[in-house]
Amino acid sequence: MSVFRRRLVWLALSLCPCASAAAQVARYNPYADAEQAPAPLAADGTIQWGAFYKSAAIQQNYERLWSIGACRGTNQAIVEPVKRNKLIIDRLPEAEYEGVVVAAAGTLAGGMVAFRETPAAQAPLVAQLHPAGVTRLRVSGRTPGAILRPGLVIRLVAEVDERGRALEPVTAFEVVTPPADYKPDPVRAGSREQIVGVVRSIASDVLTLHVNAGRLRRLTFTLAPDAVATLDAAQLDLASPGDAIAVTGRIWSGEGAMAAGTIFASEVTITKPPLAGEVAVPAAPRVADRP
Repeated sequence: MSVFRRRLVWLALSLCPCASAAAQVARYNPYADAEQAPAPLAADGTIQWGAFYKSAAIQQNYERLWSIGACRGTNQAIVEPVKRNKLIIDRLPEAEYEGVVVAAAGTLAGGMVAFRETPAAQAPLVAQLHPAGVTRLRVSGRTPGAILRPGLVIRLVAEVDERGRALEPVTAFEVVTPPADYKPDPVRAGSREQIVGVVRSIASDVLTLHVNAGRLRRLTFTLAPDAVATLDAAQLDLASPGDAIAVTGRIWSGEGAMAAGTIFASEVTITKPPLAGEVAVPAAPRVADRP
């Protein structure tokens, strides 16, 4: 397992609410901290992170001592380092950061993006997405149609016949992330209209989509060699090294931080560079600024 992924597993365990499930007692009990794990979102929509343990080893060792009865929170020489080991993320100030993506791993729920603020930066910063999937993520821009792969949801305008076969090659489409409760419109044969479907397969230039509505559910398209995809999605696996990134979040660069600092991100906006021959356009607006 890579260091990057080990960090992800460790952070997910650190944020797990099970560590504070028992009732409060007067002595320090790692299973009954005064700071209970909060809900992912506050009533006003603010993202809440809870606790971060700077050293997983210190916390795990204390929990082991507690579980076997070797320590019951009375030895201050043990208890004080354990208390100092705990950081309440939501007390850190929130700020904005910009840079260029170095690498990305995981999904909207708990994924991470390493990026450099400047090309000369010795170590990257790491944007940590909330494990509950509530970080506002947007990946946008134009990219070659070769980005297509099974599982992506795409939107395009086309006309299909009674057997679900497109009448013309696809030259442009959008990659989107619909809401969880989204229901596509049925596809009508002989009508040029918007179609939203899930990529089932892509072999050479033959694209197969599944539309979960109506009679025509399996659609077949020919993908033009110069097809272009426009991204407007909340999928971390669409990020690539070299993309521009803007992050809003709370940074911790002390003990236990990843690389030059871990940013507990409330918002991440990633923008693709312009295609060859295109003029660079301003970066996509941050998620919160979109209409």
